[in-house]
Amino acid sequence: RGRPAPRRRYELAVKRHAPAAERNREPLLAVLRRVLPARGTLLEVASGTGQHAVFFAAALPELVVQPTDPSDEQRASIAARVEEARLPNLRAPLALDARDPEWPLRRADAVLCVNMFHVAPLTAAAGLFAGAARVLPVGGVLATYGPHREGGRHTSQGNEAFDRSLRDQHPDLGLRDVESELVPLAAAAGCALAERVPMPANNLTLVWRPASA
Repeated sequence: RGRPAPRRRYELAVKRHAPAAERNREPLLAVLRRVLPARGTLLEVASGTGQHAVFFAAALPELVVQPTDPSDEQRASIAARVEEARLPNLRAPLALDARDPEWPLRRADAVLCVNMFHVAPLTAAAGLFAGAARVLPVGGVLATYGPHREGGRHTSQGNEAFDRSLRDQHPDLGLRDVESELVPLAAAAGCALAERVPMPANNLTLVWRPASA
């Protein structure tokens, strides 16, 4: 009689890995330590592989981290990492598309979204701002991270080439301009850009807050 396959084998089968998540997690954590509330719930939108959710939950034990993703495959990866990490402040992933008119979590003290804007249509960015405005309290924060255009220009040749490759895949994808695209979408949802933080590899962390905050 054969023995049941060990759980670890299942985890390895579904856990996905993004090298960029390992490279940017420490610089991003440094910003989050400064801008996030000391405690409460951190809702991560488009959590992807789940690497960030586990890392931030371990580094910020006073925050409850709630990962989400619209993809079944990504949620399976997140769930495997959550089970492996066994952190008391890390929740199982929820299904969430940023464009959903109602999110499964109605209140959060902070929202985080990493590397989504350029790989999703602008309607996803609009949905993120609208959803964050609904769930955040006065004084809440939405932190986003990724490559952008600024003032209608690319910030590096590498970003320009990356943008071109994304648009070749689909015209709805590509690096978003902070001033002409993201700021107006945020304003329409009642959010305002509070801080722009330069990051390694020509990325930005953008800190947004409800306009009433």
